This record gives sequence, structure tokens and C-alpha cells, in this order.
Amino acid sequence: MMLNDYNYPDSFGRFGEFGGKYVPETLMYALTEFEEAFNKYINDIEFKEEFSYLLKHYVGRPSPLYYAKRLSDKLGGNTKVYLKREDLNHTGAHKINNALGQCLIAKRLGKPRVIAETGAGQHGVATATACALLGIKCEVYMGTEDIRRQSLNVYRMELLGSKVIPVSSGSGTLKDATSEAIRDWVTNVKDTHYVLGSVAGPHPYPKVVRCLQSMIGDETYDQIMEMEGKLPDHILACVGGGSNAIGIFYKFLPYQQVNLIGVEAAGKGIASGKHAATLTEGSPGILHGSFSYVLQDKDGQILEAHSISAGLDYPGVGPEHSYLKSIGRVKYVNIDDNQALDALQLLTRLEGIIPALESAHALAYLPILVNQIPDNQIIILNLSGRGDKDVITVSDALKG
Repeated sequence: MMLNDYNYPDSFGRFGEFGGKYVPETLMYALTEFEEAFNKYINDIEFKEEFSYLLKHYVGRPSPLYYAKRLSDKLGGNTKVYLKREDLNHTGAHKINNALGQCLIAKRLGKPRVIAETGAGQHGVATATACALLGIKCEVYMGTEDIRRQSLNVYRMELLGSKVIPVSSGSGTLKDATSEAIRDWVTNVKDTHYVLGSVAGPHPYPKVVRCLQSMIGDETYDQIMEMEGKLPDHILACVGGGSNAIGIFYKFLPYQQVNLIGVEAAGKGIASGKHAATLTEGSPGILHGSFSYVLQDKDGQILEAHSISAGLDYPGVGPEHSYLKSIGRVKYVNIDDNQALDALQLLTRLEGIIPALESAHALAYLPILVNQIPDNQIIILNLSGRGDKDVITVSDALKG
């Protein structure tokens, strides 16, 4: 297939065999309403002007593309590593791009209440922030395990006026928070919009979130062409549900000479069974309204995922990533907890940048990649978030 002709998803929300809408009948109208509203407003001049204004003056876009010279020198081979600094966005991650766009649409739909799920808390904080700005009631579902390890973000959400609803079922992590958010939406669908935080879930969410995050890749393309006068050789991003990765990959899909690499969480090691490496170790199945790669047992029951990073601790992945894996356009690899911790410390000490544990997984793959490629290559890494939220987790892990 020629990727210049890439026009996924189709009208049924399919990326090849992946995607679709596997939801209760109650939600079909809401999904159709949201899709129609998105298609309308994404091309509406007034909406685009308001969104663009807020992205520039409120979020702080475009985010910088930073040449990490000391990190590059450490890696050797005359490699040049650039960091796309999504950590410098308002609220500290890429999540605000999608949350703000969806909340602007929710307000135009007259929805007085917004709900969201969150793992690491960054999507919850971003949604709470957008709702505070726009005067919308906000409630965020969060697993009790994630509440424990992301207490700073819980307080930020509450300070912003949002209610954080603990979810103790299952492993008390992102999967369970998402399940509870969907149950809420089924019950309150008339007056509530669900701001799903990643490129997962039923159609049109994978398409909508990709579109709202694709500015990352658009900016990166312009910035690297200005700074280097040519395309990068490699682009890296961590993958949980997959929004920051699709955000930077999408622009570069037609350029086959650009090697795209998604980095998943190997947790305590693949052999331990305690990991979140959905694309590298999972198989196709259905989770949260979409057909995609999932971690499941022989009976199709969803397995618990594990990662030191709450944002990667999810047993599913967006259907577009599953499709890109199936056609071989993106390579997916995995990094364990200890490798991510080492990478976090390395960037912090060399560049004075504390990355999120999610982003640290992509950083940890850099030395592996550099050992596999020729000298004088250009690598861009999407630094999806800052690590303030993770310092207690990191401290506890290093003491251990």
C-alpha cells in the first residue's frame, strides 16, 4: 500500500481489520453526535480561531524542538538527538492538546458535564484544566493504585475544581478507570461528554484524538526542516494507549525513509508476565469498544498490565498502532522499569530535564538504537511529559 494514499480510518472507524465500535446501543447515538460535531467544528472558522488562539497563548504552542547536545555526545557516533518538548506545554504534557479540543466541542454541544479517565494523572489534569477554563463540571475516574502513586496530580485536579472518583476494582489502574468512565457515560449520556485521553476506544475517538495531537508532528516537520534542512532518520515515542506517538508519527507516515519506533513498557520483564507490552506480546481482541491488540489469556480474558509508569500501565493500545504494526510501517519494541529509571536519571543529569517515566521508556531505547545504526544520523524523540509527577515513585524505586 502507498502510504501517500493513507486515508484511515474508513467510514466505519476501521484501520484495516482494527478499530470499529463495540459499545452498548445507548452509546451509539452519542458517538455519532460527537463524530458529526467534530467533523463540523474542525473545519469551522470560529472554532479553529478560538482553538488556535488558546494553543498559542494558553498552552504555549508550538513546543520547542531542542537539540540535546550533551545527550547526543554521550551516545556517540556523531548522532544528533532532538527532543520535541511536549513537557513544556501548560499542565506538563501533550494531553492538553486533546483535552482542550474536546472540551471546546463539548461546550458547543451544550454538555454541562465532562468525565475522563486517567492513569498517570496528566490527562485528568489536562481535562480538569480545560473544564476550569471553559466553566464545565468535571469528574475524573482514577484507579486507587494510580491515586497512591500520583498523589500530586490528584491534588492538582481537585484544586482545579474537579472531582476525582477512586476506582478500586481490578488492579486499580487505568484499565479499570476507563471501564468505570464508560459505565458512567452509558448512564448519563444525554448531558455528559466523555473526554477519552488516547487514540483507543470506539470510533470516532482514535480519529479525533489523532487529529487533535497531529499538531506535534506538523510542528516537528517544520522545525527539523528549518534546523537541519532535511528529514530525521528516526522518530521515537513511548506507547501506552498511543496518543503522543500517533501525534508525532502521523505527519511522517508517507516518508518511508523515516524510521518510526514505538516503545512499550516491559515492566518487570517480559518473562515475568508483569508488563504492558501489548503490541509486542499481545494478540488481537476487544477492549473498551475497539478491536485492537490486547493482553489476554487463551480464553480472551483481559490480563492485568504492569509498568512503573502509570501512563503506560494499560493492557490495550489504539487500533491505528495495531494497523501500523500489521503493515510494518512502525517498529514496536519494549523497555523495562529499570532501563526507564536509568534513562530518566541520565537525561536529568546531562540536560537538566526531568522526563516523565512514560517518556523515559523511549529515552532508554536511544543507546540500543544508536548501536544499530550508522554514524551521523538524526533522531527525534517525543518527550511527551515532564517528570514532576513521578519523583516520589522514582525515589521509592531507587531506594528499593
